[in-house]
Amino acid sequence: MRCAGQCAVCRAWSHQTICDDCLQRYAAPVPRCWTCAARLPLELIGRPRPQCGRCLVEPPPLDRAVAALDYRFPWDGLLQHFKYHQALELRETLLQRLNSALTAAEVDEPDWLLPVPLSAKRLRERGYNQSHELAKALARRRVLRCEPDLLLRVRDNERQAGLKLDARMANVRGVFAIDPLRASRLRGTRVAVLDDVMTSGATLFELARVLLQAGVMSVQAWVVARTPEPGAE
Repeated sequence: MRCAGQCAVCRAWSHQTICDDCLQRYAAPVPRCWTCAARLPLELIGRPRPQCGRCLVEPPPLDRAVAALDYRFPWDGLLQHFKYHQALELRETLLQRLNSALTAAEVDEPDWLLPVPLSAKRLRERGYNQSHELAKALARRRVLRCEPDLLLRVRDNERQAGLKLDARMANVRGVFAIDPLRASRLRGTRVAVLDDVMTSGATLFELARVLLQAGVMSVQAWVVARTPEPGAE
């Protein structure tokens, strides 16, 4: 337990980065699609392997997707701060939310936990890969193998923000690869890919395709936050 300070959301005095009142208000679990983690209606609570309409029509290449939070207030601002301003003091709180969501979801434990890779340019700009920071800490907690350089970003692409779904999918084609000297280590294994935020799913779907083509048995996506679908409450 840390020394008393102010909650990062409401600024009340707290022994945690985010106080219990704010966690109860903004981090309550909700039903989510089994394969893309989109938020689902409350009446689907308890239904086995619930899926959204989009995934029923066009199943994504993921065996499972788990998101801890909605990417909305206050988590959107906190994740932006963590991602772009090296706010590593938020890592433990974000990690706790994701770890709790994975436990509640009763996920099948993978053999590998791999972070979404950054390009060399963006890594220099930010100073660190926020997904790697989360992945290495979560891998220690759940006793998983984690090697950040197994997945490679082999070319820069346009930022996904502002692009429509089809453009997002096209924008990530051919962006990722597996280290060819170590690809055999993944063959026949189960992999979870970790990212901080899942918006359309294009990046994680593309990584899943690359991994499955390389002989990986199954791929999960583990994310801290999922962007709500338009019109979602």
